[in-house]
Amino acid sequence: MISIMRRKASLAIVATLTIGLLAGCASKSEPRYSPKELTRFDATAELDSDWRQRVGQGLGRAQYPIAPSLDNGTLYAADERGRVMAFEADSGSRLWQKDLDVGVSSALTAVAGEIYLATRNGEVLALSQDDGEVLWRSRVPSEVLAAPQPTQQLLVVQSVDGSVTALDRSNGQELWSHSTTEPALTLRGTGTPSVIDPVTFAGFANGRLVTLDNRSGQPLWERRIAVPQGRSEIDRMVDLGGQPVLTPDGRLFVTSYNGRLVALQANTGEVLWEREHSSHLTPVLVGDRLFTVNEASHLVAFDARNGEEVWRNRDLEGRWLTAPAFAGGNLVVGDFEGYLHLIDTQSGRFTARTRIDSSGISVRPVTDARRIYVLSNNGRLEALDIRR
Repeated sequence: MISIMRRKASLAIVATLTIGLLAGCASKSEPRYSPKELTRFDATAELDSDWRQRVGQGLGRAQYPIAPSLDNGTLYAADERGRVMAFEADSGSRLWQKDLDVGVSSALTAVAGEIYLATRNGEVLALSQDDGEVLWRSRVPSEVLAAPQPTQQLLVVQSVDGSVTALDRSNGQELWSHSTTEPALTLRGTGTPSVIDPVTFAGFANGRLVTLDNRSGQPLWERRIAVPQGRSEIDRMVDLGGQPVLTPDGRLFVTSYNGRLVALQANTGEVLWEREHSSHLTPVLVGDRLFTVNEASHLVAFDARNGEEVWRNRDLEGRWLTAPAFAGGNLVVGDFEGYLHLIDTQSGRFTARTRIDSSGISVRPVTDARRIYVLSNNGRLEALDIRR
């Protein structure tokens, strides 16, 4: 299920709609992408559960995108009421628990001894990885759903109002802010910026990708990725809802809703190739293949060098897949019924499947080599190993 948000003056009115409605209805009673029933297959791998834990009350009715974060052998997770927990990744033993005075709304980012997260009231917090104590807190213009992104000195935060704010990682002081005009109707959520020390790549609900100078927040270049089309506001939504994927050799891959998948030269914004492809999710790059989940929940593999389609798996159509992750030669996705699916990256065929929890899975699994950590919507956290 995808949410959209209508902006009216300073008031955000949130309405939950299915992707079938967003994409248009095939009839008055049936969504465009009805969930396909799962079918049997010959498994070539097994998913062995190693440990399970409970993370508070889970993601809440609004299914906030509170994905866990793994750093230095510890897994950090939170629920929508503000309970933050740390677990030993190998054993699942709980190391500590901290109850904040405000609800969490964003994914977590754990790095260099700290945990960064954001809240529904527009606050960004830095916590100690040792015990969860709040090190600093800072206010940004509005609610934050995207995981805060660190550089060596900065913490870059994108808010639902279309603003990008850079904070000093050491104390939370605001260093610069960039804002853009957002459409009246958007997907509920924002793109997650990609950051490196010199620049920030940020995508917005108006279909534009902007590169910001991290010294000042000034734009270096801007590129329209998707152009609004259609008669209705829903048809004209062109959100850049995923995170741009940056390669070591300077290529940038960007998805858009109702738009295109585009490969660009990161330093100039020059388009290398583009394909018609509607997606609000972050792709994953493995070698020379780029894997995405489109609006119909088809898994698609592209040749990252030229954009040619390599394979497409339609068997999970309409099952509200998460963004794909990678583990042990497989793509890893969760679905709305709580199933975890493994798909071979070379062939696009299923290799394994297991059900985690009937509440569903809506945040991208966390992976580490052949191990997968999955958080269900109601807060069940499970670690699984891939066995051949």
